[in-house]
Amino acid sequence: MRESRRALDKKGGDRELLVVHGHEVAISHPGKILFPEAGHTKLDLVRYYLAVAEGALRGAGGRPNMLVRYPNGIAGEFFYQKRAPTSRPPWIEVVSLRFPSGRSADEVVPRDAAALAWMANLACLELHPHPVRAEDLEHPDELRVDLDPVPGVEWTQVREVAHVAEATLKDFGLVGWPKTSGSRGMHVNVRIERRWSFDEVRRAALALAREVERRAPKIATSKWWKEERHGVFVDYNQNAKDRTVASAYSVRPTADARVSAPISWEEVDSCDPADFTLVTMPKRFARIGDRHSGIDEHAGSLEALLQLAARHEKEGLGDAPWPPHYKKQRGEPARVQPSKRRTSRHPLIEIGRAQKKEDALAGLERWKARHPEVMPHLEPAAVLVDAMRGRFTTWTRIRVNLEHVPAALRPAQEALDPNEQPGG
Repeated sequence: MRESRRALDKKGGDRELLVVHGHEVAISHPGKILFPEAGHTKLDLVRYYLAVAEGALRGAGGRPNMLVRYPNGIAGEFFYQKRAPTSRPPWIEVVSLRFPSGRSADEVVPRDAAALAWMANLACLELHPHPVRAEDLEHPDELRVDLDPVPGVEWTQVREVAHVAEATLKDFGLVGWPKTSGSRGMHVNVRIERRWSFDEVRRAALALAREVERRAPKIATSKWWKEERHGVFVDYNQNAKDRTVASAYSVRPTADARVSAPISWEEVDSCDPADFTLVTMPKRFARIGDRHSGIDEHAGSLEALLQLAARHEKEGLGDAPWPPHYKKQRGEPARVQPSKRRTSRHPLIEIGRAQKKEDALAGLERWKARHPEVMPHLEPAAVLVDAMRGRFTTWTRIRVNLEHVPAALRPAQEALDPNEQPGG
């Protein structure tokens, strides 16, 4: 239940006052355009989250959430905010979360639709919850299977790998709940009993990724380094502590305002990620409800996957690389890209680095224009576009794998274009 009325803020600016479950939420500049192409405003975003609040809270509610803010819309700069704003209503819950770096921060814990509306007013398009409940920050209750296609891989292949993941989970006594990522991939969420540490959950996720790769080696990979990947990457590192992914019903920063849509396994083969947007999802939710409504009733055990991980280790298949900002882990292989090893099989060159992805891609186009003889030999997966995360922002690095380019045609490493210093 909610009411709304227009008012002026202290500076005379327009704002919308909403009353949601007894809480007054002020929406500043409700008419600000967040999606220029589609024309969606901040108030549209707020109304969207109120319409799907039950489902969105099932995915992100009761958990600490990192704020990913787009104050000037998807065409402007965005930033990550771990710490809850000091200026916040007293009914906004926070919990102190400690990170692998040793730092800690009070993160927002949404419990109701009013909290979602308040977050949307901060131009938080996406919900980025940690896989733990606020009541128990050390024991995840969710394992996350992130299916990330390499460039050039079609959606049909993502579907195929999703079904392999479904069958693998089932064989290990677990129930997977699929959703579109809202981008090019798919996520499968798995509720688990709160018995294992972050490291154990990641270890189980790595065993699962390797098993999916073993079952479908031509279309799936568990390889961490981009230059070694093919097909669909099963990203086990999304289960490392301090990693978050966009949860169910999150609005993504795409031109058409796509959302991460919970789907049934029967819908996997027929759905198109473009079907689910800020406009269409509330209608779908009103018609069929939340496809993940039963997820909390199926918390499973990781014991079988951890037994598989132990068997892998006995066979000599130990740990795999961690994300770069984590401390070196015991048993982790050398954290060195294959292209930088002395006996590299992958001749990589770096094209450029930029704060904005579009600027880095423009540099790639200039490089292609300088080397047209290379283009017939480059497969889509040969272009590696890396989203590098700093403390508060991301920046983009572009590299090219010349493995399939005849040696006589391979360009030498050139000065980076563009060559912007990474942000903090």
